[in-house]
Amino acid sequence: MNTSTFNLDHCIEKLQKCEILPESTVKEITDKMKELLISESNVQEIRSPVTVVGDVHGQFYDVLEIFKIGGQCPDTNYLFLGDYVDRGYHSVETISLLTCLKLRYPSRITLLRGNHESRQITQVYGFYGECMRKYGNPTVWKYFTEMFDYLSVAAIIDEAIYCVHGGLSPSALSIDQIKVLDRFQEVPNEGALSDILWSDPDPDRDGFVESQRGAGYSYGKDVTLRFLQNNKMQHIIRAHQLCMDGYQTLFDNKLSTVWSAPNYCNRCGNMASIVEVNEKLERYFNTYAAAPQSLSNKPTLDTNKELPDYFL
Repeated sequence: MNTSTFNLDHCIEKLQKCEILPESTVKEITDKMKELLISESNVQEIRSPVTVVGDVHGQFYDVLEIFKIGGQCPDTNYLFLGDYVDRGYHSVETISLLTCLKLRYPSRITLLRGNHESRQITQVYGFYGECMRKYGNPTVWKYFTEMFDYLSVAAIIDEAIYCVHGGLSPSALSIDQIKVLDRFQEVPNEGALSDILWSDPDPDRDGFVESQRGAGYSYGKDVTLRFLQNNKMQHIIRAHQLCMDGYQTLFDNKLSTVWSAPNYCNRCGNMASIVEVNEKLERYFNTYAAAPQSLSNKPTLDTNKELPDYFL
């Protein structure tokens, strides 16, 4: 792949100062990213040690904090579980930086797709509007949402820990079924691809029940333990749900939720975490609060405060 290391380093340096890239550069990096991602499978195999990151939702300064706490790329191996954009004020800078880091260190950072990596959702929850404000047209939004269609949808750490944005689907009870899904498309409204990005665990109910989110399902302990047993997995790490402590473990410690956007939407007051998985597959939740710049770099015009709250 003819990626200019010098240019990428320059882009990364610029982005780390929270400066946006020119539209033409965004086209170049998203084109190169599609070339890279097309060769990656739906379900990525990853080796430990690895640090797993949940939703970050355009909270750029908190993403910089993640790299301070967990280690910089490429010193630390990272797996991001999706939802890079929407709701926060710096979705453009966040997804641009993560894309450049993936191009620069392709074997050290894995980016999965979340339910917000879609055209339909980003037109409602902030990313589209942010691209329009920062670039004056929707072209950059188009470049990134086309790139989102190429992102992998799940990962397995050391053939033992299954990682996904949302969770399980009644239409894909085996990982082999997820491996053969056609992921190169907009997230559909229903079916396995939609479910694994939208579903949530429910400690109070067994089986699969249609989700109140309007897509996906809630899934119980019974189907979770059966999925792990049938697929010879030990644990599930997923994101997608706000946790006030930054993380939550359920189902006899067989499933973990990791949430990596502190003080979500500048008002939730929650902690955040990243999960450090070592070679023994032990999981350590490294928790943190909002970065100081995250609190002070709020735009004068808060265009995101009226966004609907489907997660509540």
